[in-house]
Amino acid sequence: MFENLSDRLSHTLRSITGNAKLTEDNIKETLREVRMALLEADVALPVVKDFIDQVRERAVGQEVSKALKPGEQFLKIVNETLTDIMGSSHAGLELKGEPATILMAGLQGAGKTTTVAKLARFLREREKKKVLVVSVDVYRPAAMEQLKTLANEVGVDCFPATPDQKPASIIEAAQREAKIQFYDVLLVDTAGRLHVDEALMSEITAIHTQLNPSETLFVVDAMTGQDAANTAKAFNEALPLTGVVLTKADGDARGGAALSVRQITGKPIKFMGMGEKTDALEAFHPDRIASRILGMGDLLSLIEEAERTLDKDKAAKLAKKVKKGKGFDLEDFREQLQQMKKMGGMSSMLEKLPGMGGMAKMAEQQGPMKEFGKMEALINSMTPWERQKPELLNGSRKRRICQGSGTQLQDLNRLIKQHKQMQKMMKKMTNKGAVANMMRGMQGQMPPGMGGMGGGGFPPRF
Repeated sequence: MFENLSDRLSHTLRSITGNAKLTEDNIKETLREVRMALLEADVALPVVKDFIDQVRERAVGQEVSKALKPGEQFLKIVNETLTDIMGSSHAGLELKGEPATILMAGLQGAGKTTTVAKLARFLREREKKKVLVVSVDVYRPAAMEQLKTLANEVGVDCFPATPDQKPASIIEAAQREAKIQFYDVLLVDTAGRLHVDEALMSEITAIHTQLNPSETLFVVDAMTGQDAANTAKAFNEALPLTGVVLTKADGDARGGAALSVRQITGKPIKFMGMGEKTDALEAFHPDRIASRILGMGDLLSLIEEAERTLDKDKAAKLAKKVKKGKGFDLEDFREQLQQMKKMGGMSSMLEKLPGMGGMAKMAEQQGPMKEFGKMEALINSMTPWERQKPELLNGSRKRRICQGSGTQLQDLNRLIKQHKQMQKMMKKMTNKGAVANMMRGMQGQMPPGMGGMGGGGFPPRF
């Protein structure tokens, strides 16, 4: 979401020169560039003005640390100010009551129903809650069926309702069911409109009064830029919102919504939707998002994602196998591909690594997920013996494997070559100084133009 903004800022903030102090003169041009970058990212004008004023006030006259260059010192100040504007720290859900009730509000097309399913999955898997979802959208055709289908997909219960019922009677029955069956959380999906109008606001206000929810979350499309912040403000004036969920944050959004919503509404962004799949919901951490914007990566989120998705037992078995000298066969390689897909693919992982923003963009353009699919199909087309001994594949076996997987011979040869490289890397991992060796190997094999940020190196440590 923050690609253009990140590119502009990471280049601009390293151009500051000077020695002992940050002054009005040596940051003037950079502040102008930062201002333009934020406006191009569709950040609301009052937010941009406030941000620039805060940065200037913090920066001018500040002594430059001996450990940092002036540009690095200024980058640190911008990072802190970005974090403050987006809310300082992660605001979690306040789940009060038995059951705790969460009301989802927003315009039509913002992705409320999908977000309800994502949040239900988040609460079930990560918070270990028993969740019931219900739709009171009696206007949109098949809205209730859509929620029922998604609820089945994420493994939660959906309260049955029909479009001929009144929202008030659906809510009353759902609340009664949730109490009787001891659900921890009741998630309520409401109807949207194409724009903010009196009918929408009066209905949602009546629903809120009846529910008295512990959380009222406004779901907004990040692709709408600063309009997202303005719509959030209109809803906030009609409803006592407790937080915001940004959807479609993985799309071609310029990032303005994330920087504007908190400042304009005073309400924290609690989650970001990062894709269409039901597990693509991230808790919003302002400090981590600020790091991503400035090209400094987001290692904490990457570690949390790895802990959540990777199979530790399989990883331990593989490490033991390699250490014993039993090699790294194509069965193991397929397992690694599947694990990577679980973590959102190569570009998703790279963008969370410091200085790897450029590589993430190139990885996305080159379509690595498509290549992963080819590799997996090729390995699936082999016999167990061929997966264990790929070096013994002859011409006829290769032809059969390619025909069975619908791929070309060059695809198979590329797979074998990449597998050999992976084998060498796995051997290095068992030696002393494995991580350093691996990093040197990666840097040596890095294609031109994929060196991350302008300077070619990692950003400073704060």
